[in-house]
Amino acid sequence: MKLSTIALILSTLSAGLMAGLFAAFAYAVMPGLKRSSDRTLVEAMQRINVAIINPLFMILFMGGVVVMVAAVILHWRGGGNPALPWVIAGSVLYLVMFAVTSGVNVPLNDQLAKAGDPAGIADLAAVREAFEARWITWNIVRAVAATGSFGCFVWALILHGQSR
Repeated sequence: MKLSTIALILSTLSAGLMAGLFAAFAYAVMPGLKRSSDRTLVEAMQRINVAIINPLFMILFMGGVVVMVAAVILHWRGGGNPALPWVIAGSVLYLVMFAVTSGVNVPLNDQLAKAGDPAGIADLAAVREAFEARWITWNIVRAVAATGSFGCFVWALILHGQSR
C-alpha cells in the first residue's frame, strides 16, 4: 500500500473519530447536562476535561494534523490527483476544528477548572453561565467542521481509489 493511501486512510479515521466525539457532545452529553443541576454540570465537565487528556485522544487529535499534512504533501507530489482538492479541503476543515478547540473550548475548560471544586464554589450558576452556552456553541462549530473534514476525506478516498 502506498504512503499516500495510508496517510489518506489515517486522515479519514482521525477526522471521523473527532467528528463523532464532538457530535456526541452536541446531541447527547450537553443536552443531558443542560437538564442537570449547576453543580452536576460543572463537576461533570471538570472531570471529562481531565479524563479526555489521555494518550489515545492526543494521538488522534494531534496526529490528525500530522497525517493530514503528509496526505496533502504526498497527493501534491502525485501530480494530477483528483483527490488533492478534497484532501486540502478536509485538512483545512480539520484545522478549523483544531483551532476552535485550542482557541475557544480548551480555554473555557481551563476557566472551568480554575473555578475550583464545585463543593466550594459560592455561585455555581455564574460559573455555569460563563461556560455552558459559549462552550456549546463552539462545540457545534467544531463538530460541523470535523464532520465536513470527514466527508471530504471519504470523498478523497473514493477518488483516490478510482484514480489508481
